[in-house]
Amino acid sequence: MPIFTLIEIFYLIVLVGSIGYIFSGFIKDPASRYLSGFNWRDFRFALLVAAPGIILHELLHKFVAIFFGLVANFYIFWSGLGIAVFLKLISSPFLIIAPGYVYITGDSTPLQSAVISFAGPFANLLLWFIAYLILNNAKNLSRQKAIFLYLTKKINLTLFIFNMIPIPPLDGFNFIYSLFTYVSSFSS
Repeated sequence: MPIFTLIEIFYLIVLVGSIGYIFSGFIKDPASRYLSGFNWRDFRFALLVAAPGIILHELLHKFVAIFFGLVANFYIFWSGLGIAVFLKLISSPFLIIAPGYVYITGDSTPLQSAVISFAGPFANLLLWFIAYLILNNAKNLSRQKAIFLYLTKKINLTLFIFNMIPIPPLDGFNFIYSLFTYVSSFSS
């Protein structure tokens, strides 16, 4: 069985393009000379900053679930993506984005569920840490690369913290609930 279905590949392409469009209003290429309206440099820069954290977050959920022998499929959450596009279109000063999810079928243990739930935020934590290390240790970074790494660090830390909030349906709730269920099974 292939790791990705054709519909998942389509969803990933749509999601990457949407993320570039949505974030191009919030993340601007420092080398861009355009002050307003759509421009490809801002789109590309925003896509390169924001998409890896969002896409890798979802894909890590999928890959860890597959590792545990479960069936995991990526889907676009059209309403969540639509809200983000709408906020971009009205030039909202804030952004809410819940663009996709991984639907997992099969029986998992509570510990496996906890690991799967934490896998997505872990991708964001890892990307934050890599950007942090490069920013603090690299010599002679260009202004554009430094801004890119700073924004990568900032967005991935925000994604990690937000996703670890312990309220449903966020990963933090699923992680804590699954961990609590696992620990409780020892006292039974």
